[in-house]
Amino acid sequence: MTEFAAVIGVLGTYFDGLYHADTDRLAIVFHPKAIYATADEVPMLHRTMDEYFPVVAKRVSAASRNEPRHDVIESIEFAGDNTAFARVRCSIGTKDFIDFLTLVRTDGTWRIMTKIFHMTERTS
Repeated sequence: MTEFAAVIGVLGTYFDGLYHADTDRLAIVFHPKAIYATADEVPMLHRTMDEYFPVVAKRVSAASRNEPRHDVIESIEFAGDNTAFARVRCSIGTKDFIDFLTLVRTDGTWRIMTKIFHMTERTS
C-alpha cells in the first residue's frame, strides 16, 4: 500500500467515526496526544482527545438520523516520510466543517496529530 493510500484509509475511518459518532473508530485514527481546536469560538476552543471523545460519544449520530454523507478530501500533501497534511470537508446536521488535519506516521502507522477546523451553520 502506498503512503497516499494509507492516509486515504485513515481519512475514511475518520469520516466514518464522525458520521457514526463512534469514538472507537476515532481512537484508531487520532494520535493519543492529538489536539482538537478552532478559533471560531471565543475563547478559542482547544481540547485533548480525553476531552474530545466524550463530546462525540454524547452526540446523536448523523447515521442514526439517516443524513446523507458529505465527506470530501480536498487535498493531501506530504512533507517527508512521516508528516502529511489533509484538507477535508464534511457536514454533520446543519453544520459544515473544513478541517485541516496534520498526520504523523509512527511505528509505520498514520494518525491524526492535529485537527484545526472552521465551522459554518447552514441555514437552508
